[in-house]
Amino acid sequence: MPRYLISFDDGSMDHIPEADIPAVGETERAVVREAEAAGVWIFGGGLLRQQASIAAAVGSVTGGPVPKTKAVVGGFSIIEVPTREDALAWTARIAAS
Repeated sequence: MPRYLISFDDGSMDHIPEADIPAVGETERAVVREAEAAGVWIFGGGLLRQQASIAAAVGSVTGGPVPKTKAVVGGFSIIEVPTREDALAWTARIAAS
């Protein structure tokens, strides 16, 4: 069965007041529980925007370039469903939550 990656921009929740974040998180977790119960959930998580790091063969790490785009992946879900239409339906539910 195909797996689908659902990704969200790191600014997709900027419009939500800080006080509402816990309720939004619980709503999102409820959708994830539904996806788990339906057997379609594989993995998901959030990502923080950060500057890249460059690791050299000798083990040193230096600061790398800062992404120039405003659209940076801030969160993702991986689901396994039979069709693209099913993936889009779960995408809509996750985005709405």
